[in-house]
Formats: sequence, C-alpha cells, structure tokens
Amino acid sequence: MTWFFSLTFTLSWLAWTPYVLSENGLGVWHVAFPAVGGTTQLLGVLPGAYLGPIGSALFVTWAVEGRQGLRVWRGRMTGLKVGRRWFLAVLVAVPAVLTLASAVLGGRAPALPSLAVLVAYLPGLVLQMVTTGLAEEPGWREFAMPRMQRRYGPVISTLVVGLLWGAWHLPLFLTEWGGPHVDTTRVLEFTGTTVAFSFVMTWLFNRSGESMPLVMLLHTSVNNFISVMWSSMFPSLSPEYAMHAFLAGSVVAALVVLVATRARLGLPAQPAPARVR
Repeated sequence: MTWFFSLTFTLSWLAWTPYVLSENGLGVWHVAFPAVGGTTQLLGVLPGAYLGPIGSALFVTWAVEGRQGLRVWRGRMTGLKVGRRWFLAVLVAVPAVLTLASAVLGGRAPALPSLAVLVAYLPGLVLQMVTTGLAEEPGWREFAMPRMQRRYGPVISTLVVGLLWGAWHLPLFLTEWGGPHVDTTRVLEFTGTTVAFSFVMTWLFNRSGESMPLVMLLHTSVNNFISVMWSSMFPSLSPEYAMHAFLAGSVVAALVVLVATRARLGLPAQPAPARVR
C-alpha cells in the first residue's frame, strides 16, 4: 500500500508539472496546452491521471502477484456482478440527488434541460467512463479498498482513501481544472466532498460484490451531470453551487449508509470462530 500511494502521487504530480507551470496554470512556462473537445484537460490532466492510480495499481499488482494477479485484476474490472437494476438505480439516483440538493441550497426550481443537453448526456458519460472512471477507480477502490479494509476496517479505510483521493488533486487547483478564484475554502470543500463521497463509494463497492463497472459509473455520473447538465438546469446559480450540492448530497448519503449498515458499509461480517469443545 505504501508503494501504491507513493507511486500514485509521484507519477501523477510529475506528469502534471508541465500543465501546472504552463499558461493554463501558473504561467511560468510560456506554453499553452491545446484544447481538445473544448478543454485542455484531456492533454493536461489525463496523462497524469492514467499514470497515477491505475498505472500504480497495475505495476504493484504485477510486482507482487505477477501475471496471475493481472489476470485476476482484469476479471474484476470487467465482471458484471450485479443486475441491470443497480446500474439503472445509479443512473437515476445521482441526477436526482444533485438536482434536489441544488434546488434546496440555491432556492431555485430546476429548469428542463434542452434537447441538445439530453442528447449529449450519454456520450459524455461514456467519455467520462474511459477517462476519469478508468484512470482513478481501479486504483482507489479496486486496488486500495480491499487491502485497506482487511487491515483497518471499512470506516478508517474510507477516511484514509478519501483524504488521499482529495489530496491527489491538489496541484490541479493551480490550473484551469480548478477554475477561477480558488481559495483555501474551496480546496477544503473539495476534500470534504471526496471523504464524504468515499463512504458512498465504499458502500456500493462492498454491497455490489466489488463491481468495478458500477463503481466507475457512480463516480462518473456525478462528473458528467455537473459538466453536461447542471448549468442548463440551474442557469441563474453560480457554478459554486454545483460543488455545494455535491458536498451536501454526499454528506447526507454517507450518514444514511453509515447508520443503515452500522458502519459496516456493506462489508460482510467476518464469521465467528468455531468454539473448541
């Protein structure tokens, strides 16, 4: 685990350094990353994201378990361990929770998104699955959580992974990824969100039998809804409200799963040892 987390931070942060120093970041290096699909993040952020969580997970798995470990890893990544209703529930629940939280916090009823936005939603989700979802979740959830939970239990493991997941993004706040007017409050809000949302992610990971496609869908559904649909539904609210809604929805959902599972977060209870007569 020490190797995994160390490599994840080192590889990603080194790969992100040119983007941070460029005109898209601090402006120290007078080179601008070209926009692809309307954003510089595909070239500036994605290489470091792939080198970090998923790259480190694959390397450490290969180093410790060899080719057999990689075959097992591939099986877990592609296995659909739950029925379609789980995927449908995630697809519906994420927009519903974020819409409700935004309406309550912003005091505005949501507008009906345009047809163009609705048409773009599914392609955007597919893109998010092969970029953000594939880059991050094979590391944070598929590699780290099972190993952490066996030693520290679900709550402590989720806190650690959630904090490290948030801290991993820190250099990106110095770039266009972080948006304008970044301050300490925004960074703390983001970190609090990654911790709270991690409790929901852990519960879904455990409850679904470690279904990685489903976990990736949960993560990317949030990103996709905020990126593609949120501003169309709440045009009069500032973009900060999207992050406020994400934090509020994550905290409420985290409390629900903690109470409902008695802090087991879907992790099956260990069988009691047999008595010796």
